Amino acid sequence: CVKAAKEHSIPEDLNKVLENKVMETVLDLSYIKLSVLEIMCSGDTDREGIVSKSVSSHSDLIPGVYEGGLKIWECTFDLMEYFSEAEIEFTNKTVLDLGCGAGLLGIVALRGKADRVHFQDYNSTVIDEITLPNVVANCINEGRRMGSGKDRKASKTPSKRARKAEGSPNVLNRCRFFSGEWSQVSQLLLSSNKPFSKYDIILTSETIYNPDYYSALHDTLAELLDKNGCVYLASKVHYFGVGGGIYLFEKFIEKKNVFRTNMVKTINQGLQRCIMEIAFKDSC
Repeated sequence: CVKAAKEHSIPEDLNKVLENKVMETVLDLSYIKLSVLEIMCSGDTDREGIVSKSVSSHSDLIPGVYEGGLKIWECTFDLMEYFSEAEIEFTNKTVLDLGCGAGLLGIVALRGKADRVHFQDYNSTVIDEITLPNVVANCINEGRRMGSGKDRKASKTPSKRARKAEGSPNVLNRCRFFSGEWSQVSQLLLSSNKPFSKYDIILTSETIYNPDYYSALHDTLAELLDKNGCVYLASKVHYFGVGGGIYLFEKFIEKKNVFRTNMVKTINQGLQRCIMEIAFKDSC
């Protein structure tokens, strides 16, 4: 069963987006406190039932039902640190945060003055209850500087209710939000009446855990990336229990012979993790 794509509109009343949300901060970015969301999110706010299913099954992944967007995964922070170290330039770029979950990577791109940032997650509940509120909360606090990336842990300041979204800047006009399976989202974008130009940068973290998804991910990158664009992909070397990993995906890419890859960073703390840069073979 292929999950259909849907574009999520940004509500006019942004206070509704942040209503009853409890926020935390990490690296100077605001994000929804997930433990509170699990308690609050039920009924109409979780029409897919992914919160209850994830909690009851004690699982962060239920293939084809819930694909991990309720959790901020470790490689997200690796990629944010790499942006800072490598001085990745987002100014005036069009960016896609693919498999966005909390949307922190796209929010960093917004703060880096990206021209457009689109967010995609498999689950519509994740977009409505996590991604969109996180983007709104960080647009309100847009003037605050992003952290240096040295401290991965959430700040020790007490969790607080989200502030009112008064005078939220026009940065939200640069955003679009999508849910659904990758191939369906790609089809929606390419066949839409709305003007669409391919992405200069695609950001994706911990999306290659399942080899069954490699073909859809590869084709989506090939369809949506600008001919001179770049993908930054963060992953664990191996995902125990599901079988995917960075080197397996690298071999898959090599066989397809569409992209070239470059392993730009390896992190050896805990489970080994990598950041891979992907670009078209015939790009500049």
